[in-house]
Amino acid sequence: MKNHPIGKVFNKAVFVAAIGYFVDLYDLILFNVVKEKSLADLGYTGQAYRDLEVSLLNYQMWGMLVGGILWGILGDKRGRASVLFGSILLYSIANIANAFVLDAEMYAICRFVAGVGLAGELGAGITLVLESMDKENRGYGTMVIVTLGALGAVFASQVGQLDWKIAYIIGGVLGIIILFMRVQSLESGMFKSLQGKKVNQGNLLMLLSPSGRFLRYLSCILIGLPVWFTIGILVNLSKSKFIHNMGIEPGSISMGSVIMFTYLGLSVGDLLSGFLSQWFRNRRKVIYGYLAANTILCVVYMFSRDISVEYFYFLCFMLGAATGYWALFVTIAAEQFGTNLRSTVANTVPNFVRGALVLISSAFVYLEKAFLGDSVIAALVVGFVCMALAFLGTRTVNETFGKDLDYIEE
Repeated sequence: MKNHPIGKVFNKAVFVAAIGYFVDLYDLILFNVVKEKSLADLGYTGQAYRDLEVSLLNYQMWGMLVGGILWGILGDKRGRASVLFGSILLYSIANIANAFVLDAEMYAICRFVAGVGLAGELGAGITLVLESMDKENRGYGTMVIVTLGALGAVFASQVGQLDWKIAYIIGGVLGIIILFMRVQSLESGMFKSLQGKKVNQGNLLMLLSPSGRFLRYLSCILIGLPVWFTIGILVNLSKSKFIHNMGIEPGSISMGSVIMFTYLGLSVGDLLSGFLSQWFRNRRKVIYGYLAANTILCVVYMFSRDISVEYFYFLCFMLGAATGYWALFVTIAAEQFGTNLRSTVANTVPNFVRGALVLISSAFVYLEKAFLGDSVIAALVVGFVCMALAFLGTRTVNETFGKDLDYIEE
């Protein structure tokens, strides 16, 4: 048992990254749990609430887009641990400030700043873990990070039942506690080996060059689109857009429970996908399987009629499980590139996917109007495009299981 690969996973880097991602997802999801009562307290109801529901989430996603670029470049130039520390500090401050907003404008600023902070934690944590574990077992490390981290969303679904101001303060305090775990004492040996050498580090333009690097980079982004289509459209907008077609009264479900069951499923899915990729020694095949399952479940979800509340929650759990390839998706992206660009990729790719929710939700709203308010048809079209692009992206990237990561991009 001593030599079992699982026993090599639980080091300090994995633990800190997992707890950091726990708080990351707590904050990311908390808005969707408390948005209705927090905006009602600020005087926004009816159509005003429905408009802000989407726009405030978009502010957060734009923040993550900006933060992904910022933290990714800094991670390759200044170190993975510095980004981990800075990102946690920023979103902790934004969380606490969010408890004291007085209007929608202040709320939007806090969501944007929180988004910038949230953008750095996952990429920095996964990069650090990938570079500190042996190449045969590093998939277990990322599996632990995302599986435990997903439970942060479950925690948010429960804490969000408290006063929304207290819920935001709790998120900020949790982040500050993590900073006392000597986060800055962690650093990747591969990154340290570049110090003092003339290496082009964190140059985003290197990824945009007309070479195979750009195609790999774009393909990595495409793989993650179905995750945020499922979470951002089918789950987050379920109460206002989809459940009336299912014969469910809005008052009979709570967004807290919807989020809880979805992210319990996602945690199970991430755990299973991590084990499967290690078992089959192949990451792309597992992602193909998850994309196929996600496609089927999305169709089942959208065409379910006259169902019980319990069955609806079961569908949310299954949708979450089918999107549980987030760890594999970020791992593949980080493993595609050399040490001098790895943090840039690991931070920008998942945050470009999260930021793509702005485009996905805009396309959904446009098509919904074009189809005379038919949310199902609009979601089918947008979902089909996201799934098709993800299959294409998976086909294009290289298989990276067991790949040596100690190299640089010229």
